[in-house]
Amino acid sequence: MSALFFKRFLQKPFQIASIIPSSKALVERVANKMDFSQPRIIAEYGPGEGVHSRGLVRRMDANSRLFLFELDPAFSRDLERQFSDDPRVTVINRDAASLSEELAKRGIDKCDYILSGIPFSILNIKKKRALLQDTYDALKGGGAFIIYQVTNELRQHATFFDRAESEYCLQNIPPMFITVFHKANTRNGHSRAPQLVSAASANGAQ
Repeated sequence: MSALFFKRFLQKPFQIASIIPSSKALVERVANKMDFSQPRIIAEYGPGEGVHSRGLVRRMDANSRLFLFELDPAFSRDLERQFSDDPRVTVINRDAASLSEELAKRGIDKCDYILSGIPFSILNIKKKRALLQDTYDALKGGGAFIIYQVTNELRQHATFFDRAESEYCLQNIPPMFITVFHKANTRNGHSRAPQLVSAASANGAQ
C-alpha cells in the first residue's frame, strides 16, 4: 500500500472505501471479465492509485484507449505521473457523470467496457440511478459495466441493464462482489448479450 493511498483514506474514508488497494487476485478476476482480443474503449470510475488501471494497461493493445475518471486531485496527479508516457491513457479529474461529455470532446461515441470501484452505496438514490443511466447510455451494444463492491445492493437499482452476473471474491480485504452488467447487442432486430470471458481465454489474449 502506498503512503498516498493511506493518507487519502484517512482524509476521505467514505470516498476511498477501503484501507488497502485491491488485491492481485481481485485485479485479475475483474480484468478477466473483459475481452482484449481487439482494440477497446474502456473507462474506469474512481481508479484511486491505479491498481486496476495498471492491470488493464498490461492487457490492452496499442490501439485501445483507457479513460480514468478520478475526482480526488492527489490521486489524479499521481495517475498522470504513472501514465505520462502512455498515450493510450487519459486521466480526467472530474466526476464520473462527465463520461459522455468527455468522450464526445474526443470524438468517441461509446465505451466497450466501464469499470467502477466507487462505493455506490454512499451515493444518494437520485445520483446513483442517474449515474447508472449515464453509464448504460455510454456503453456500446454488447458492452458491459463491471463493478467490484463490498455489497451487492446495486443490482436492485441497475434493472435497465439486460443481464447481470455476480461472483464473490474472498481473496481481497475486504471481500468483494464482482458484478457484470451487460448491455445487449442488437443485430437484425435480435438482442444478444455477450458472454463472460473465461480466465483462460483472457489470459491468452494478454
